[in-house]
Amino acid sequence: MTIRPATAADAEAVAIVQVRSWQAAYRGLMPQDFLDGLDVDRRRRGWERIITEADWPSRGTFVAETGDGVVGFATFSAAPAEDADPAPVGQLNAIYLLPAAWSTGLGRQLITRTVAALVEAGYREARLWVLDTNDRARRFYAAAGWQPDGVSRVDTDFGIPLQEVRYHRPLP
Repeated sequence: MTIRPATAADAEAVAIVQVRSWQAAYRGLMPQDFLDGLDVDRRRRGWERIITEADWPSRGTFVAETGDGVVGFATFSAAPAEDADPAPVGQLNAIYLLPAAWSTGLGRQLITRTVAALVEAGYREARLWVLDTNDRARRFYAAAGWQPDGVSRVDTDFGIPLQEVRYHRPLP
């Protein structure tokens, strides 16, 4: 398994990972018609933009690759200004694996590399947002040293209200 910075050529694979993982991980947590309507091509266009606009070391995307190709990704950046305090705060924006790669240790390796990148970028703390009902993800984050900090929000970025809780961890 290799973890490496994503390139524009990875955008379609990242979109496939995102769609397939959402359809599996969020079944019963998000409206099924929303999950069924996820479009790889639309996501690919968004990922092309995100990946090509990387600003290493403060913002970027990693992919996890096996002999089967890209099986996961993580993306990070500075936390939004309204979400951050005066100290440099980074954010894990997304981490997803194809369902076949769940519980293999690849997610742990991917998050470890992403946390290292946040440290390299000079962030002193990192944050992430997770669906409050996503118990599997919440256990994963807790096992990786992240803790809820008591902040919650309703995210409507996808046109549906999603109740999220914020996790954080100090960085060395």
